[in-house]
Amino acid sequence: MVAPMSLPANTSNALTFSEDQAEAFDRVSETLRNAGVDLENEQLSPMPEGKSAVLAVVGKAGSGKTMLLARLYEAMAEAGVEIVSGDYEGRKRKDRRTLAILAPTNKAASVLRNRGVPATTIHRILYTPVYDPEYEKVAEWLAGNGERPTVEGLSDIALDRALAFYQNNKSIPGALAAAGLRGSDFITGWKRREEPLDIGLVDESSMLDTRQFEDLQEIFPTLLLFGDPAQLAPVNQSGAMVFDTLEGERKLTLNRIHRQDLGNPILDLAHALGDPALTYDQFDRMVHEAAESDPRVVVAGRVEAEKMARSPVLVWRNATRIRLIHAFRAAYGAPPDALLPGEPLICDGLELPLKHRKKRIDLEARGLIKGAQVIFLGDGRRPGFSRLHVMGAEEPQVSAASIVKIEMPDEEEPFIPFAARMGATFLHGAAVTIHKAQGSQWRDVQVFAPDISAAAWANRTEAGIQLWKRLAYVAITRAEERLFWVVRNRLARPSSPLGTDDLGGTAAPLTLDAPEES
Repeated sequence: MVAPMSLPANTSNALTFSEDQAEAFDRVSETLRNAGVDLENEQLSPMPEGKSAVLAVVGKAGSGKTMLLARLYEAMAEAGVEIVSGDYEGRKRKDRRTLAILAPTNKAASVLRNRGVPATTIHRILYTPVYDPEYEKVAEWLAGNGERPTVEGLSDIALDRALAFYQNNKSIPGALAAAGLRGSDFITGWKRREEPLDIGLVDESSMLDTRQFEDLQEIFPTLLLFGDPAQLAPVNQSGAMVFDTLEGERKLTLNRIHRQDLGNPILDLAHALGDPALTYDQFDRMVHEAAESDPRVVVAGRVEAEKMARSPVLVWRNATRIRLIHAFRAAYGAPPDALLPGEPLICDGLELPLKHRKKRIDLEARGLIKGAQVIFLGDGRRPGFSRLHVMGAEEPQVSAASIVKIEMPDEEEPFIPFAARMGATFLHGAAVTIHKAQGSQWRDVQVFAPDISAAAWANRTEAGIQLWKRLAYVAITRAEERLFWVVRNRLARPSSPLGTDDLGGTAAPLTLDAPEES
């Protein structure tokens, strides 16, 4: 018998909770109550000294993890817990309790934001922005912590625009932009967080490595992890995920698959992979049968180049990835020595010496972290600079010193069409490995089935599960609406030129100056 849910009475749609969600909500509520946050009575008390807790909520796709996370956020906000977004943090108060909702990548955070949950990336919480003192007065006023300021260069009309924006969107940078300011006007830099916060909710925690987990435990005395145990573990962790170390009541499992009630064929296929006796040939037949009865699953004879421009085709082998990228570029007539506006890129890290630590923080805080999906908009004003659109970022347009590498078939060294001396590094993003696709979702997803078949023939296992099943599970659950199961090594040419009109927005991108080399 499950104990009654401790949801506040005014929380909407409480009856949609399943029994395992209700049990998990009550268990988390008990942990929060011990930490001074009483959700049932909407009361807050100071954080107890020396207390810490880590809980994990795990479940497969469709089991309601995101729904539970969203309800917990709503309940904490109604109880008066202050949400820390990463773009601005008000002055410290002794009586405040704080919550941050985190994801490992911009794309994963944007999935939550699209569902009304104010998520940010882990990097944006590890580093906090430093505001110009004059504009910090405006930020404090918008956040309700100060009087309406008088700032040189900002008219009353501009301040009114900022206030109207903030009342609807709760974004300090967005409000200041509505007042006519650029990010470089009011953010003077970034610094490593010095003060801990209270409560952290981390989505897609299967992607966390041990170092990130340790960093988060230093910042959040109360840490709640949400993750999918069927996904691929981080590289170099032997198939283990950080929540695998938690035992007993610290690990809560959701079993009921909510969205399956809608007859979602993509989820049906994903959960069929949990059968240990299922062979690849049987699964491939299941995909074909699903495609015959539901338009949300498509068995395709070709990879579609037009879809690759915004949602990469998912592969297992690097050789397949490189071959498909070159087929994509050839289909669009891309020159060998330059990028076309609209070409997708994947951030592969930062090539900066230690002495440029501040610049590294600036780049990471703007979303240029390893694995970020980026669209090339054009060359910057200075050699080696690129104008970029960071997919899923709250302020997506950036101009940064860039090193773009296009790997060549059967060659060790990549081709570099242009490069700054140092800065953000990028690989082409028309195709990515399934491992790198974790945490992201796209409306339409193309999965290159010959690679899944090759993994099945390789007969490899990871943490006791056949590797092909993990790959297929992660790949097909990246699809929000339609799954394209590509069965042949062919490419369908695009019907129109590559462009950037679909990205929207005409705001001037923030320029991140390249550091001088010495």
